[in-house]
Amino acid sequence: MGEQDKTRILVVEDETSLARFLQLELNHEGYAVETARNGYEALGRISEGRWDLVLLDLMLPGMDGLEVCRRIREQTDVPIIMLTARDATEDKVKGLDTGADDYITKPFAVEELLARIRAHLRRAGTFRREGNKLIIGDLVICRDTRQVTRAGRFISLTRREFDLLSYLAENAGLVLSRETILDRVWGFDYYGNTNVVDVYIRYLRAKIDEPFPTRLLHTVRGVGYTLREDK
Repeated sequence: MGEQDKTRILVVEDETSLARFLQLELNHEGYAVETARNGYEALGRISEGRWDLVLLDLMLPGMDGLEVCRRIREQTDVPIIMLTARDATEDKVKGLDTGADDYITKPFAVEELLARIRAHLRRAGTFRREGNKLIIGDLVICRDTRQVTRAGRFISLTRREFDLLSYLAENAGLVLSRETILDRVWGFDYYGNTNVVDVYIRYLRAKIDEPFPTRLLHTVRGVGYTLREDK
């Protein structure tokens, strides 16, 4: 396999020894790896080309990992695994809400990190865009006509259900909190209870999951919801 055909991983880590260790381990696993020492360098690398996954340290000089993650999400849906020395639930939730797909707390076993990388690369491979269509596994969402099919079967959705499903699909693989979903789908001026999100998630499950053998809509306990195809 040529270098251009390898899976490309960007490691954003200011601790030189750890960055070098990760680069060597990932090279050994067959990945093409480059490193960035700070957020500004990382964003430059992101804008220059295609990446398959980003390992992003939370504590970076100048611009912290949360802000870097937010800016990456403005450019690409690349899977992001956040590396953090913090283990507080609040920090993990902030990372996920900002757009990270996962986090791993330092110090970590390299075998666990490699397993998470493989899992996110598999998931990323199930989501694609074709024009104005969003495709996750056998689920096809056409934003122009507001039509949805799964396994070729037409699924009738209300306007709100379609908006919710579209938002989840736009962020396929990301874990979205109820508050984030409420703001983006119902609007910032909505003052109702966040339980309305749970109600509409149940409506969607009854239509896009329950009639089919595999689930696409997943609950992440204590955090929120994500749309993805698990293989």
